[in-house]
Amino acid sequence: MMRLAVLALALTATAASAGVEEAVSAHVLPATQGFADAAEALEEAADTDCTADAVRPAWNDAFDAWLGLSHLRFGPLEEDSRALTIAFWPDTRGMTPRALGGLVADEDPVIESAEGFAEVSVAARGLYAMERLLYSEDYAGYGAEDYVCGLVRAEARDLARSAALIAEDWAAFAMTVRDAGNEGNDTFLSERESRQAFYTALVTGLDFVADQRLGRPLGSFDDPRPDLAETQLSGRALRNVTLSLEALQDLAATLGSESAPETGAAFDAALGTANSVASADLSGVSDPMQRVQVEALQQEVRDIRHAVSNEIGTALGVSEGFNATDGD
Repeated sequence: MMRLAVLALALTATAASAGVEEAVSAHVLPATQGFADAAEALEEAADTDCTADAVRPAWNDAFDAWLGLSHLRFGPLEEDSRALTIAFWPDTRGMTPRALGGLVADEDPVIESAEGFAEVSVAARGLYAMERLLYSEDYAGYGAEDYVCGLVRAEARDLARSAALIAEDWAAFAMTVRDAGNEGNDTFLSERESRQAFYTALVTGLDFVADQRLGRPLGSFDDPRPDLAETQLSGRALRNVTLSLEALQDLAATLGSESAPETGAAFDAALGTANSVASADLSGVSDPMQRVQVEALQQEVRDIRHAVSNEIGTALGVSEGFNATDGD
């Protein structure tokens, strides 16, 4: 009996380690390379024509690609505050419009070099800053010779640089993950630590969808806040929720293999509800009938989290860890 118990534990550890390998090879590396490719295409689009209508499609593609890895808040995304530089949201103090307004008002020459722009406040860089330049009425109709056009080019160049570094660094960091627990690995002192990192990324990502992407515009029944929806200017808040859930489902599938039917069903239910929400910008939270759908979606995302804890956390031999958004 003891030998059978030891064998079962060994098989569980092997399966868990295989889940981490699958997460690296089938989830992380394709996502980071996909974002690098999309950001490079955004830079090329802005270089060709930096006006808003010309850049918006490539910006949306880059945002889509970012959602495939935005939950991986450890390793290369932690270095030099890269995740924050790429995605400064929620902006609870309205720092992005002020930072951009200052650059434009002064026609700051910092945009002329990649090195100079890398020193600019994170509030004035990344996908959300670009959204404001491309969609806000404050900058509507800027021309090819205007300072804003040059700023758009600087933003795109900066994003492409960050995305390329993340892809490059993750290709190297993958070896650190795979080498977890071996002598000389100061990042992951055991295989359990690498499993914990991925599990925490999964549950943190789900929390962010429920509490921020859905919770902020929901506000309360008496005080809904559709104006606080993510990417409110471009009207893609619901798309962000859907793509985030799809990316998290992919990560869960790599970690849970075939042993997480409850988790798979919970993801399918939430994605089905998301597809039925009428307002792409989540403005429907102000309407009682539409609000019910968004509240149901939020609860279903929380149901996913419970399923993940029961199935994947147990299988990996890990529990709740440090939340990457704690203290934000």
